[in-house]
Amino acid sequence: MKRQYTDEHAEAGVNAPLPEIEVWPNQYNTGYEIEIGMPEFTSICPKTGLPDMGTLTLTYVPDKFCLELKSLKMYTIEYRNLGIFQENIVNRMLADIVKACKPLEATLEGDFVPRGGISTRVVAHYKRGKKK
Repeated sequence: MKRQYTDEHAEAGVNAPLPEIEVWPNQYNTGYEIEIGMPEFTSICPKTGLPDMGTLTLTYVPDKFCLELKSLKMYTIEYRNLGIFQENIVNRMLADIVKACKPLEATLEGDFVPRGGISTRVVAHYKRGKKK
């Protein structure tokens, strides 16, 4: 039986150009944690063209920089028309966040709305010096 999902579907959106995530200098060096909720996240399934919706939750410990929230919002809005699998969303976004603000550690969780009776929860972790 022929696969219905191609390698092109799997790679869709992984290298798409997205807006830069801006940062600002962290004023404190106390090892505090920041949690950012994105409850209205939307993207497109690269196979079906149907919308995928969910809540993304980012938790990070800043080092020298904090994420500028408006630029993060503009970044996430670009996913609305991007065909990309849910697993790739979480991993790509975490990589872009780490590149932008170089946190001590970060976790991004994607809790996606069920479609066809199946829900997906994807969690990606980063810790400075090693990636899990």
